[in-house]
Amino acid sequence: MNDENRISRRAFIRQTTALTGAAVVGSELAAIEAAPRVRTAADWVPLGSNRKLKITRLGVGTGSVGGQVQRDLGQEGFTRLIRHAYDRGVRYIDTADNYRTHEMVREAIKGLPRETLFIQTKMPIKAENLADPLKTIDRYRQELGVEYVDSLLIHCAMGDNWVAKVKPMMDGFNEAQRRGWVRAKGVSCHGLPSLRAATGNDWIEVQLARINPQGRYVDGHDPQVMAPQGSVPEAVREIKAMHAKGRGIIGMKMVGNGDFTSPDDREKAIRYAMTCGFVDAVVVGCKSSAEVDEAIDRINRALNSKG
Repeated sequence: MNDENRISRRAFIRQTTALTGAAVVGSELAAIEAAPRVRTAADWVPLGSNRKLKITRLGVGTGSVGGQVQRDLGQEGFTRLIRHAYDRGVRYIDTADNYRTHEMVREAIKGLPRETLFIQTKMPIKAENLADPLKTIDRYRQELGVEYVDSLLIHCAMGDNWVAKVKPMMDGFNEAQRRGWVRAKGVSCHGLPSLRAATGNDWIEVQLARINPQGRYVDGHDPQVMAPQGSVPEAVREIKAMHAKGRGIIGMKMVGNGDFTSPDDREKAIRYAMTCGFVDAVVVGCKSSAEVDEAIDRINRALNSKG
C-alpha cells in the first residue's frame, strides 16, 4: 500500500468514526427530548399571561393565624425555614403588612440575590392607605429591605362595592408600578360578592384565591371574613373566568387554614390545585422544614402522576 492509499484509509476511518459518534449522540439527544419533562414545585412558571412575570410553583406563606405561627419561630427559626425552602428551590415568599413579618423576611433573605426571589405582600384597606398608598408602599420596601416587590395585593377585599372604595389605592399601585416599586398588582378577596366584583375588574393582574375541593374557607355567601365553609362550584366559576382573561392565579388554603390535619385532606387539596388547570402557583403556610418538604413532595407527586 503506497502512502497516498494509507492516508486515504486513515481519513475514511476518521470520517466513519465521527459519523457513527454523531449518530449515537443524536439518538441520545432524541431520547432525552422524547422523555416527558419532570415538573416540580420549584419550577419557575409564568404568572398569568404575562410571560415575563414568573413565580415558583410553590410559595412559603408567613401568615398562619395572622402570622403568629411564623413570628413564634423567632428570627433564627424563621430564617432557617426560609433558607431551607430556598435551598430546595422554593423562592416565592408570601407576606403582608397585617402579618407583621416584613422585617423577619428582610433578615431571612439578607445576602440572597434579589433576582432569585419572588416576594408578594399585601396592603389592608384602611384610611392611611387610601390617603397615601405610595407612602405605605415605600415603608414596605424599607421593611423588606428591597427596591421593589414582585406582587402587591389589596388585602381582604369584601363586598360587591370594594372596587369603588379602593380607587385611591389602585391609583397608587399604578404609580408604584410606573416607578418600578411594584412589578404586578392584584387582590385577595373574602366572600363571593367581592370575588365576583374582582372578576369584572381588569385592573387586577394577580388574584390570590382560596381554593380547595373540600370548600374549607373557600369564598361563599357567608359575610364573615373567615367563614369556614364556602361554595366551591361558585368560587371556581369566578376563578376560571379570571384565569381565562390571562390573570395570574395563586391558590391558598391548601391546608384548610390549618384544619386539614389528615394527610389525605392535604393530598386531595394539593392534587386538585395542581391538576385543575386554572392555578399557576400555590402558597402554603409552613412552620417547619418538614412541612416545606411535605408540600414539595405532594406537589411533585401530583404534577407527575399518571393517574
